[in-house]
Amino acid sequence: LDEPFGALDALTRVQMQEWLLELWESLGKTIVLITHDVDEAILLSDRVYVLTARPGRITMNVEVDLPRPRDYRQVTEPEFALLKARLLEPLREESSRQAHARSGRDSR
Repeated sequence: LDEPFGALDALTRVQMQEWLLELWESLGKTIVLITHDVDEAILLSDRVYVLTARPGRITMNVEVDLPRPRDYRQVTEPEFALLKARLLEPLREESSRQAHARSGRDSR
């Protein structure tokens, strides 16, 4: 699934995320989800891969060891916040590298 909930309003997005969790639990199948939303990645996943900018390469592979069943209330838990901070760090670093690379090209 590539950004399946990206165009939805916040309430509908949460409802669809919870529906996907229920579907996954009932079917027990592997689902590959691509998202730019770190909260969504943590909430819906057992494992999160963080990619670099083009060319996309895996820079981090993190197991999400939060209890199941999950729901949106978990985003306020300390364990969730720690995992989110861990995942955001390489994204911030990559963004900074990209900005420096662009500013170097722009000054020529």
